[in-house]
Parts: sequence; C-alpha cells; structure tokens
Amino acid sequence: MTKILFLGDVFARVGRHLVRDLLPALIKGLGVDLALANGENAAGGRGLTGPIAQELFGYGLAALSGGNHTFGQKEANSFLDQDPRLIRPANFPDPCPGRGWALLEANGIKVGFANLMGRIFMAPPLDCPFRAADRLILEMGAAGAQITIIDFHAEATSEKKALAHYLDGRLGALLGTHTHVQTADAQILPLGLAYVTDVGMTGPHDSVIGMGVPEIVEHFLTGRPTRFAPAEAGGRLEGVLLEFDEAHRAVSVNAIARP
Repeated sequence: MTKILFLGDVFARVGRHLVRDLLPALIKGLGVDLALANGENAAGGRGLTGPIAQELFGYGLAALSGGNHTFGQKEANSFLDQDPRLIRPANFPDPCPGRGWALLEANGIKVGFANLMGRIFMAPPLDCPFRAADRLILEMGAAGAQITIIDFHAEATSEKKALAHYLDGRLGALLGTHTHVQTADAQILPLGLAYVTDVGMTGPHDSVIGMGVPEIVEHFLTGRPTRFAPAEAGGRLEGVLLEFDEAHRAVSVNAIARP
C-alpha cells in the first residue's frame, strides 16, 4: 500500500506554521510515504518565494504545486526553473518558466505529480486543461510514473467534475484546489480515479478564505479596492490522504482536518 498526503492551499505564515507543527506527526502517525501541497498562497497569501519553498520542503513536503497566483511574486520567473520540486499549471501558454509536472518517488514507487488550472471564472484564461491533461498523462507514463496525480486549481465545480470523469480510468487521482473550502465528496469514480472537488485550505479559517474579515466585508459593501491582509486566527490544516494498492490503483481517498 502506498499512502500519499496532499495538503490544501498553504496560506501565508499561519499555513506554513501549521505544516511545520503538524506535518511530521501526520506523516508518522498515518504512515505517509509522500507528502505534497499546493503552495501558491504561501507567501503572504499571494504567490511563493524561493526561501519559503525551501522552508516548506524542510518541513517534509516533497513537492509544491501552484495556480493563478503562481507568478504573484516577481522572483517566480527565476526560481521556478531552478527546482524540479516546484510545478505550475501545465496549461500556461508557451513559452513559460517552470514545469507542469514532477516525477517523485514514494517508497520505491514512481509518482507523477502534475498541475493544471481551470478556465471558468479564472484569470488569466489558459490553454484547455482537458487537452493538457491528455498530454500530461502521456508524458508521465513515458517517464515511468506508476501512480499519477493532478492538482486541478479551478473555481467551478462543474469543470472539476467534468475533468474527473474525462480522466477516469487513465489517472490515479484528480484533486481540486483554489476555493479553500473543503468539500464532502471524496470518492473513487467507477473506473478507479480518486477525486475530491476541493481539498480545503491549510491556514487561518477565522477569515474569508484566508484573508482578514473586515477588509473583505468592506470591499463587498463599497465595491471599492481594499488592501487585504492574511488573517491570523483559526488555524487548521486540511487535505486528503490517498491510498493506492500494490497494482497502483486508488483504493481510498479521505479528507483530513487538523486544528
């Protein structure tokens, strides 16, 4: 049995400290072979920096995926090319810094970990994630990946579920991120794909999806631009635990949440 833990969007300092304080015990207690996370909000809630990526790797994460804030920090163009453990949505149009997937190892098993971004209600509009997924599956398979996982960073539930059914039988797991609200639909689809619409957020939950409540409420009341700041209270780690059998088929996907 191969166990893979994937954490929902690590949000700002609170999220990083949750990873620091809780991940080692989770890996040991759950018997995790590989720990992954979405890190596109790790730097102040918007983007990722090289030092913060290294900080998170030091806590036990093997790779970090991105999303619409991948290039939120100006230094992203340089450091994304330097570390193969950092991936960004593979459907960003070419040419683009960085890579869309990584080949990792979990207890002797090769794991392909990829990243895509949705197009519905998302900006900027990227290339088709469905066609990009076809290409990713071929590339990861050619590289010897025995288990394949895609972090699908998307807003619309319909787009996430449609891609899951499109890839069922060809992909190990499709895990939704971006909305920061953990959904209660973790399941194995008929042809064996593990799926959840959103794995949730590792960060401050006394917030509006990570940001301070007063500023967000003011923005909605006035319609005017408001400077947002990450919240500090209600820290909770969220994600999913995947289990794959000796034939590398998904046998379970379970949401986890730790305050």
